[in-house]
Amino acid sequence: MDLETRINSFVELGKFLSDYLNGKAQHKLHDKLDQTVSSAIHHNGWFTVENIKFALKNWADVLTQDKLEHWLDSYQLNTPTQPKTIAVIMAGNIPLVGFHDFLCVLLSGNNILVKQSSNDQTLLPVLSDFLIVNNDNWSSKIEFTKEKLEYFDAVIATGSNNTARYFEYYFSKKPNIIRKNRNSVALISRDDTKEDLKKLGEDIFRYYGLGCRNVSKIYIPHDFKIDKFYEAIFSWQNLLDNHKYANNYDYNKAVYLMSEFSIFDNGFLLLKEDTNFSSPIGTLFFERYNQLQQVKDLLNEHQEKLQCIVSNQLEENHIAYGQTQKPSLRDYADNVDTLNFLKQL
Repeated sequence: MDLETRINSFVELGKFLSDYLNGKAQHKLHDKLDQTVSSAIHHNGWFTVENIKFALKNWADVLTQDKLEHWLDSYQLNTPTQPKTIAVIMAGNIPLVGFHDFLCVLLSGNNILVKQSSNDQTLLPVLSDFLIVNNDNWSSKIEFTKEKLEYFDAVIATGSNNTARYFEYYFSKKPNIIRKNRNSVALISRDDTKEDLKKLGEDIFRYYGLGCRNVSKIYIPHDFKIDKFYEAIFSWQNLLDNHKYANNYDYNKAVYLMSEFSIFDNGFLLLKEDTNFSSPIGTLFFERYNQLQQVKDLLNEHQEKLQCIVSNQLEENHIAYGQTQKPSLRDYADNVDTLNFLKQL
């Protein structure tokens, strides 16, 4: 398949998702997708229909002719005369978290060998089925496996810091991208409004805070009133309806109280002053600052640990409030250009 055909396939996939989300389900696979969305919540207690459809909408929004072509223009991709097989080990923390790698490998003209997380193994195969139904040439380019990975030319693996050490050892002789834990932070200023902070709630709570793009820590002015923040995010109180979130919140609250840590609590989110970036579920770390520039300098020193910096400062590497869970096609995990990696194989 040439590049134009590959792009068109994913444009059609975007339309398929849009039709499903807009209630215009006419394709024979729409019923299968609907059943899969409904059943996925039973495979993973962190998944909800709302969050799955949120993820599907994000992909529907970017899988358009204009956005795909604009993204790919700078790479000058060709169709490989001898396509490589790329093994992709996917995480399962949020719905379809591995789709960007899936997209990159197939648009690059290579073949993909997918090893999914047991926490998210039902959604992507339906999207793959759609590609194959529309163009059978995809059937020889997409393979899913639950077995030990064999016969591949390069690997893209996403996991924790612990699994990354294993990946780095096991895949050391193959070209690879190995991703580790990353976190996102927000830099709040005195000028931020209640509406700004309400948008920040989306960055913190979408997917229950399980993604690397979820804000796990905030930096606040030294005289910032915590009540202002709590009032802005109060609409997220229904998080406690999920028993897994509620259990984490209750557990962490008990640990902090028994350890006599000073915390703030609004009934569904704990705020704890802490220098670490990674906070547990149901908890948000914070630090107070006097000089904004000092925080910016600190974050620059720890870029390798951060995925997103959210603020109204909107410097080159900052993201606006409420936008972390709507990444563009150019937003690469760990800031490693996946397409460039594939092009150079």
